[in-house]
Amino acid sequence: MKYFLTFTVVLLSQFSIAQNETPKDTIKTAELKEVVVGSKKKSIDQRADRTIFDFSEQSHLNSGSLMEGLKKLPGLIVSDVAGMMYQGKQLEVFMDTRPLNIYSNELTSYLESLPANSIEKVEIITQPGAEFPATSGGAIINIITSKNAKKYLSATYSNGYSYTKYDQSRHRLNNSLLLNSKNKWFGWQIQAGQNYNEGYQRTNFRNENVVLSKNVSDRINRFYFFKTGLKFDFKKDRLLVNYDFSTSNNNALVDASGVGFQSSDKSNNELDRNDVAINYQKRFTDKSKKLDFRFNANSVKNDFELMNRTSGNSVLDNGFNQLFYQFKTDYSQDLSVLDKTKFSSGILADKLEFEALNLGITNLDYQRTTLSAYSEFQTSYNKFDFILGGRLESYSITGNTDSAKLIPFKQTRFFPNATLQYNIIPQVFVNANYNKKISLPNTSALNPNNTSYQNPNVSIFGNPNLEPTIFDNYEVKISAFEYFFVSYSRSDANNQVMNRIIADGSGAASISENIPQITIHNFNFGLPIPYMLFTKGLKETLKFDFNPDEINFLYLYVGHQKHILPDVESKGLWFFNAMSQIVLPSKIKFTANYNTSSTGGNYYYFENRVPFSHQFDVTFAKKFLDNNLSVSLYCNDIFNTNEQGFNALGTNLIYESKNDSRRIGLSLNYKIPTKNKLAKEEGIILNNDKKDDQPAIGN
Repeated sequence: MKYFLTFTVVLLSQFSIAQNETPKDTIKTAELKEVVVGSKKKSIDQRADRTIFDFSEQSHLNSGSLMEGLKKLPGLIVSDVAGMMYQGKQLEVFMDTRPLNIYSNELTSYLESLPANSIEKVEIITQPGAEFPATSGGAIINIITSKNAKKYLSATYSNGYSYTKYDQSRHRLNNSLLLNSKNKWFGWQIQAGQNYNEGYQRTNFRNENVVLSKNVSDRINRFYFFKTGLKFDFKKDRLLVNYDFSTSNNNALVDASGVGFQSSDKSNNELDRNDVAINYQKRFTDKSKKLDFRFNANSVKNDFELMNRTSGNSVLDNGFNQLFYQFKTDYSQDLSVLDKTKFSSGILADKLEFEALNLGITNLDYQRTTLSAYSEFQTSYNKFDFILGGRLESYSITGNTDSAKLIPFKQTRFFPNATLQYNIIPQVFVNANYNKKISLPNTSALNPNNTSYQNPNVSIFGNPNLEPTIFDNYEVKISAFEYFFVSYSRSDANNQVMNRIIADGSGAASISENIPQITIHNFNFGLPIPYMLFTKGLKETLKFDFNPDEINFLYLYVGHQKHILPDVESKGLWFFNAMSQIVLPSKIKFTANYNTSSTGGNYYYFENRVPFSHQFDVTFAKKFLDNNLSVSLYCNDIFNTNEQGFNALGTNLIYESKNDSRRIGLSLNYKIPTKNKLAKEEGIILNNDKKDDQPAIGN
């Protein structure tokens, strides 16, 4: 009852403000974009089609690695066996509006290596419209690394250090520097950094009575990244050029034992990624007309080697080369229909080339081409917003293994999407959405080679003959003032690509295969509770005009997921997150974050024996030097409870994993003052798009 009283407090206080505001344009911009939210950033911006988490000003998120920050987001689940999901939807990972195109172990390593204090914000688009590629599947996570550029030279330096002790002391250290400037000819931006990461992990594969494999890994990861952006203005038009480079060198010493073997190995995994993007934005006298042309190309090269330390023999020598090209154009224009109508359309063409190598010999040569076109109408009438769109996509997949040709896949499909929203009052709305999407098998699932550790009892296999998955996604959401929301979604997937652990002779194997059908039901609830409700009472609380980002409050999130599979007795899982912010004397901000889940439910083909992401984190943060220096002291997983344990359904196999997740660290961001403190902020350069001047639906 207290929770509902609290919601009433927030609702009434915000309602009184809303009545004095001029209603904003409610037309949605279905685009990965820089979000304009006014002079004060919101920690959580709950939109109709997406949720936006600000990392730049939230010390409990931007301390440590990006992966550590993502794991604290309510509704986001990351696991060794099931990948990354948000509110029941598998996530396609973008960075600065472009697909990252790395997966599985390589993606995990990348996110663990990227410092969280180099991130501006994270957008999770749960209702991608026709403007997004249909291959986005259920949802998109877009990681924005860029900052605002200013006239005259300005700089931001970020640093982090953390320490953990499991069997021995281990350290992490990261540094990054952002430089940007703008003159009358062009603007430029450079971001560069490094991360050194020592880590520990132990994993077990066992059945009820026998340990098949017990591994202890001591890892050292080295990661370097470099990002550049140039912006040229030509009267109304502008040209954006971006180049990103990252490289990692990861080593691990692995001691393993099990039935019939004992080994001591050393692995080395090197990955280089290059990404180039050119974006020309054509503008017209009619400001509602916008025409964009974008070309993007990226390459990924990976080498993985596993050596036996005793004999010096090579156990594995695998790698892959991947090239991706994409061209797209988008056009949008306002029409004089109903209250306001926008028409958008565009075309896209991309090509993926993937080559997997074993001992220097190509054993998978894979090519995929996609051609697509879309149109979408967005309109408003009275308190209703409508979106109706469709996307036509054509796929051609061919290739060869070292022994046979792949089964060719050629198909053309239409993917509709529709949204209906009723705006009760400004910032309070009910939203219903339907979209059909497709997910093409990623190259990690296709790769027949093992690019992670294996031993005589445990192996990993890709499947070059995986077929695409078709999704029907439904969602209903009620949202109030960006913070309170209730939502229900359902995803029906045909031919779902899924990772499974199976019995393989006397050992275990991780494989990828197509499952005929799966349905995921997902319920979510988020509610802020101001502490003044308990200290001042309901009557006094109603008198305050407060910003939830600047007061003492508790934010509660509850989610429920149920995965229905054709040959599994399905049981649901509950997920819980509580985040509390308290402003202490001297403006020290204290943040506590707690994550856990129920047990015994099935998550795809895994039944969790222990709660997901069960940990308690605390952060103390304070700003100095006229708010230019931010310092955070944090401790993640104070009680060392974060571990993973699953039953592999259909077998008697059990998987268990534990990392050195308890970690104490210090993080700082120093914004070196500009030469001219009155210098006007310009749009960001590393991520600039055509619709940065329009609000999203429901705002």
